[in-house]
Amino acid sequence: MPATDRYGLPLSTSSSAAEHYRTGVDLLLSLWPGAAASLERAIALDPDFALGWAARARLYLIDNQASAARSAIERAQRLVAQRGTERERSHVHVVQRLVAGESAQALQGALDHAERWPRDIMILGLPLGAFGLLAFSGRADHDQARVDLCDRHARHFAADDWWFQTYHGWALGENGDVVRGRTLTERALERRRQNVNAAHALTHVLHESGASEEAARLIADWLPEYPRHGTLHGHIAWHGALVALERGDVQGALALYEAQVAPANSTAGPLNRVSDNASFLWRLTLQRHEVLPALWQATADSVTGLFQQPGLPFADVHMAMLAAAMGDRSAVDARLNGLAARLEAGTLPAGPVVALLCRALLAFAEEDYRGCIQLLEPVRADIARIGGSGAQRQVFEDTLLVALMRGGESAKALALLDERLHRRPSQRDERWRAALVGQRAEPNA
Repeated sequence: MPATDRYGLPLSTSSSAAEHYRTGVDLLLSLWPGAAASLERAIALDPDFALGWAARARLYLIDNQASAARSAIERAQRLVAQRGTERERSHVHVVQRLVAGESAQALQGALDHAERWPRDIMILGLPLGAFGLLAFSGRADHDQARVDLCDRHARHFAADDWWFQTYHGWALGENGDVVRGRTLTERALERRRQNVNAAHALTHVLHESGASEEAARLIADWLPEYPRHGTLHGHIAWHGALVALERGDVQGALALYEAQVAPANSTAGPLNRVSDNASFLWRLTLQRHEVLPALWQATADSVTGLFQQPGLPFADVHMAMLAAAMGDRSAVDARLNGLAARLEAGTLPAGPVVALLCRALLAFAEEDYRGCIQLLEPVRADIARIGGSGAQRQVFEDTLLVALMRGGESAKALALLDERLHRRPSQRDERWRAALVGQRAEPNA
């Protein structure tokens, strides 16, 4: 009987290698430790198994081992040409584009592949997620695009499929349908408890629902089960720190941050390392909490040599945030120059919003609140172009809000707060609103 993957798609390998491949893929797509060992067992049993090497290449990418990823996918390409089905050749080709950093081609390849083989989840999953190909495509409507993609292929998956429920629920929650998003992500976590992506997605849906206390309970209950060396351990703890900030517990947030998120105590990948650390410390400054220079310096030290060349907008804006907070105007200017060159060359799909955000962050750090407002207000609808999740991008709207409050634009600040509170409950926004209303009432008291 031919070997198949979990969805019945044929695999050009032995049944024993296929068994370990299926286990490795499930672990990879749930981000649970052990995927590398399972995939390497599959490859050891069949060194000519192209999809085993392609999966290993993807895992190397997740672990920020670009050279190893290139070697693995090159081997997969040679092998699939000798022994592989049409689907397997297409599969390897898409992963090769991903490894090569050809994001636009990888995205189109993944979408085309999914039209023919929608149950090939290693490829269907590439456009999904906060750091997926759609999120980093430069599109402002990538949240809707993920929903559309999931809706298009939902008929191919069973109602209790934990992988599809995870990503469909995530997509819905990020796009504003928090009720359906919560239902699906909760079911996904129930069906596979050791599913980091489901726990993470549910945390996001609870955030978008304004259900901060439920998010705190979820994190406190689930996170201890997840090994500390897991890729997203520090990031999920970061969500817990944000919940503490939401309720006004700055010291509790800082304690959680220092214990599990700060570079010395987290095994997060480079992108989460710079974004989680920089944005958390920036959020503290937005609440007028003094951040020790050593905390900023530790983050800067942890990303030394990384993201030096502009072009990944989500990294660019957080590197600019870090530099601005540390008073390093020259670093921000250098990044702006690089972004301008990419924009002129047509190699920055996210467009001018990236540089505008970097300039706005620098203006805020230099207490030029009116300058910050002038830069941020017109581009609110385009912030999504940098990628990431709603929870991650919220820091930029928070920056605009605080700039409005500190820049004497209380009427605009109240209007923005009312808009946000209509969208989702927020203890922090309620506190900010009460303070603004009190300030406006004082002159007439």
